[in-house]
Amino acid sequence: MTSPNKCRRKLVVVGNGMAAGRMLEELFARAPGGHDVTIFGAEPRVNYDRIMLSPVLAGDKAFADIVIHDEDWYAGHGVDLRRGDKVVAIDRAARTVTTASGASEPYDTLVLATGSDPFVIPVPGKDLPGVVTFRDLDDVEAMLAAAGRGGSAVVIGGGLLGLEAAAGLAAKGMTVTVVHLMPILMERQLDQNAAYLLRKAIEKRGITVETGANTTAILGDGKVEGVRLDDGRTLPADLVVMAVGIRPNAALAKAAGLEVKRGVVVDDHLATSDANIFAVGECVEHRGACYGLVAPLYEMAKVLAGRIAGEPVPGYVGSVTSTKLKVTGVDLFSAGDFSEGDDNDEVVLRDPARGVYKRVILRDGRIVGAVLYGDTADGSWYFDLIRKHADVSDMRETLIYGQAFQGGGVLDPLAAVAALSDDAEICGCNGVCKGTIVQAITTKGLSGLDEVRAVTKASASCGQCTSKVEAVLAVTLGDAYSAAARKPMCKCTELTHEEVRERIDAKTLKSVPAVMQELGWKTSCGCPSCRPALNYYLVAAWPGEYRDDPQSRYVNERVHANIQKDGTFSVVPRMWGGLTTPDELRAIADVADRFKIPTVKVTGGQRIDLIGVRKEDLPAVWAQLNASGLVSGQAYAKGLRTVKTCVGKEWCRFGTQDSMGLGVKMERLMCGSWTPAKVKLAVSGCPRNCAEATVKDIGVICVDSGYDIHVAGAAGLHVRATDLLGHVDTEEDALEVCAAVLQAYREQAAYLDRLYKWVDKIGLDTLRAEVIDDLANRRALYDRFVVAQRAVRKDPWAERAAGHELHEFTPLAKLAIIPPVLVEV
Repeated sequence: MTSPNKCRRKLVVVGNGMAAGRMLEELFARAPGGHDVTIFGAEPRVNYDRIMLSPVLAGDKAFADIVIHDEDWYAGHGVDLRRGDKVVAIDRAARTVTTASGASEPYDTLVLATGSDPFVIPVPGKDLPGVVTFRDLDDVEAMLAAAGRGGSAVVIGGGLLGLEAAAGLAAKGMTVTVVHLMPILMERQLDQNAAYLLRKAIEKRGITVETGANTTAILGDGKVEGVRLDDGRTLPADLVVMAVGIRPNAALAKAAGLEVKRGVVVDDHLATSDANIFAVGECVEHRGACYGLVAPLYEMAKVLAGRIAGEPVPGYVGSVTSTKLKVTGVDLFSAGDFSEGDDNDEVVLRDPARGVYKRVILRDGRIVGAVLYGDTADGSWYFDLIRKHADVSDMRETLIYGQAFQGGGVLDPLAAVAALSDDAEICGCNGVCKGTIVQAITTKGLSGLDEVRAVTKASASCGQCTSKVEAVLAVTLGDAYSAAARKPMCKCTELTHEEVRERIDAKTLKSVPAVMQELGWKTSCGCPSCRPALNYYLVAAWPGEYRDDPQSRYVNERVHANIQKDGTFSVVPRMWGGLTTPDELRAIADVADRFKIPTVKVTGGQRIDLIGVRKEDLPAVWAQLNASGLVSGQAYAKGLRTVKTCVGKEWCRFGTQDSMGLGVKMERLMCGSWTPAKVKLAVSGCPRNCAEATVKDIGVICVDSGYDIHVAGAAGLHVRATDLLGHVDTEEDALEVCAAVLQAYREQAAYLDRLYKWVDKIGLDTLRAEVIDDLANRRALYDRFVVAQRAVRKDPWAERAAGHELHEFTPLAKLAIIPPVLVEV
């Protein structure tokens, strides 16, 4: 019997990068099952998004976040992935490739996607340990290792990659200098004015910029120690990053006798000089041009996939490219030709107060180039007009003000997106146009942003186009688009909670006035809905930098007590894990007697509530409680309230672990952590669950083999049982997982969303992948939680905690007494 595979053509792909991956995606969509595919990748890993290496270096993303095709994708499409086995020779006559390991593989069709190599300037010392390029994950890991040791870094090259590397290393605490040969940064993408603003922004980050500087040698004895410039100066360096450009990797093609100039020469259908061999991506030279940006690579991939599938597709005719810098807080866009010329007509807008500069260059009534700094919202629109050679003569007077001012009126964001043509680019990182998104929405029944990301990849990388993708959703679905998916956070803004958080980070906004000004708030001072939310988002985004604003908190949080219906307040001292002592009980009784507090009640969270305290007595009540060592239980907080425990194995004959001890450690670790909504925890010493851990935000069930971690429970107006997140073996791991869950919730959830609502939005599997499966990501979350907690413990409310040492958080350390959360009414 003949194998069905005998009817399929053998496709071999050399290179496992972004161009090869996109070509295969397109091919599998057009001709599923039509080819036996083998991929040879030089790197020992799956396909990932190289343009997101900068956020990985900066610590904003982990490797798992930038994987494009995981193991299941290759298996699901029957792809034979040969990782870490580089192809070293092509036998065109025999139609085989040979790898470094000696393996030989036949092909009917061969695709070269060998990418490019970083250019290393030929100076003495270039091979010293500590000299790296910025091209792949290995380079990033080398830079992170160096940053972990601290010291100085010199980045040679002031282009896109160089500046992204510099920003990432500076964010990791290194002293960074950028050395650039040309007189301005990013001279290929920017004019002098935009480059000036960019330099100011880079230098504000503490990065030294040396332009017009030529490197003559890299110094060091056994490792890099410095960089010598041609003016005689020596810059100290523990790390040198070469980011001076790339060259097409065409060595394999040249050795096989294919036509090679700067890159592998291809025609409009990506065919090389051998009819059975094609090339795609950065290794290609097409019509004399080589491309190093992702959008042209994806355009090539689409054409090549159609050719291999046997479909009649238009040829590739070259690309107009645009540039965005992936440095948080720097908004920069560039496209087309902005060189000086007598036949140029340019329109310029400068707004020094906002740090905005816009320049649009016209020739014969058509836009040929655009440079935007500080306000890049219209970048896609200008880019679309450039690509189409559209005549803009009639709108010349208002052109610089953007799309919203055309046609005599101001368009809202939805109308602006609706006016874009189907081939207008929405997502530059992944080369996705509006028509592709619309088709996916209509044919696949997509209704939300995450679905669009999964199907089209739009906004799945840097995320700068998220609002435009959501606008496409709204325009396409109309009334069917979920109002909840696009619900503004309040009447003061059209932005959602998610968009506000995104922009606070992207624009480095560190005060409530800055947020309102930069994000175009409609009111002067906000409202009771948005001010507490903004205050929380700033606390979460900039721990230790942003100073909490008590006036942006609810009255209960300001006075550290819950207001009652008669205008009095209830005061709840903290009892760690529900444990107390006779001295604490006497102190509470003394306060109740002295201030004639009418009601003393045991709460459901294993604490004592003093109810009926007059507002004017609150400062004195808290002063006396603090003097006795009792601190606020924060029963009013959008934060950790209680950790309920049972007696555990210390006393109970059924107990399997020390639930009281773990509960106390957990509460001491997490107390004071502001969160989007209230958080309650519990630790039960055995599966009998006397502490009711399965209806808490985070619950721990102790079992013989360790600890089962549960999440997303609730027992209030909405009753919901927890979901099992995972199992850990040790108490230290349980503490780390619970803190990582809390930090992920802090960073991702909308203000006032309970933890169970957040888990419902992101999915339990996503959370499990972040904090159970990915140990590195769990530790990163825990470390960020530690940073935030250190900031909280230095809060003004805690500064009067004389005699208490700040606990140094380490996952394996015993949790000592930490500064109590005192109150200031």
